Amino acid sequence: MLTHKFFWPALLLALALSACTAARQHPAAQGARLGTAVSEADLKKWDISVHPDGTNLPAGSGTPAQGAKIYAEKCAACHGANGSGGRNAALVGGASISGDIAAPKTIANFWPYSTTIFDFTRRAMPWAQPRTLTDDEVYAVTAYILALNKLIGENDVMNAETLPKVKMPNRDGFITKFPALMP
Repeated sequence: MLTHKFFWPALLLALALSACTAARQHPAAQGARLGTAVSEADLKKWDISVHPDGTNLPAGSGTPAQGAKIYAEKCAACHGANGSGGRNAALVGGASISGDIAAPKTIANFWPYSTTIFDFTRRAMPWAQPRTLTDDEVYAVTAYILALNKLIGENDVMNAETLPKVKMPNRDGFITKFPALMP
């Protein structure tokens, strides 16, 4: 009877130890081992966030006139001629959204920072080929959209110094999580 008293605990202990040993020897226990470590150079290609104050804006520049040509070629099919809207949202105009959350949101009545336009355009546009625009092209398209909304002049040049200075109409319509990063 004494043997039966120790048999089951001993058997459970033996099974547990063998399971631990098997797990240590199994490749899945060593982790997924997928791919390779990301190099600093590769990471830098994707670390492209631009803050509202202009931090991380790249070198380059563009004007509304340059942007009009790029927009016609790469943006108008989705956003319509002169940003009037097409398959995708209009980029120009729009009534005030104060008090009407369902109002159509455009660059002029909703977006709080001009740098956000640059950041979004650079990382997500054109829709079918994101990240294919050069930094100069993104500055130019951003300048064109800002000029269409009468937020900058037709001859203004947008670059890392001038873009963060554009005061957007809805700049104060948001509560920011990081006030130190605001212009």
